[in-house]
Amino acid sequence: MTALPITLLSAAAAVGLNIWLGYRIANLRELHKVSVGDGGHDALLRRMRAQSNYIENAPFFLILLGALESSGGDFSILAAAAVIFFLARIAHAIGMDGGVVQRWRTIGMAGQMIALIALAIYALIKAIGAL
Repeated sequence: MTALPITLLSAAAAVGLNIWLGYRIANLRELHKVSVGDGGHDALLRRMRAQSNYIENAPFFLILLGALESSGGDFSILAAAAVIFFLARIAHAIGMDGGVVQRWRTIGMAGQMIALIALAIYALIKAIGAL
């Protein structure tokens, strides 16, 4: 069995990032005394959406990353994509707080899309080459 170090590190990073996103939500829930939902607090809704958006996208990234790594994908390309993806997701989460940091949301989404599209294209190339 082949070890998949980039995928393993990325999966661990994905869990850590999800815990951080949840922690940010929990802090606002405690501050605003909200147990379920957003309680009408825009800041809480924004943080909930940041985590939801992450959960919607991270599995696709990890699936592509793992499939490419197990198919002999280039270590440097996969590692770079992972770094870009996770930095982008952090930027997005910070930007979702709005205000002066709002631009980080756009930067984060762009970075995430670049990483996902690059891996999807790489996967297509690898798959076509294997046919």
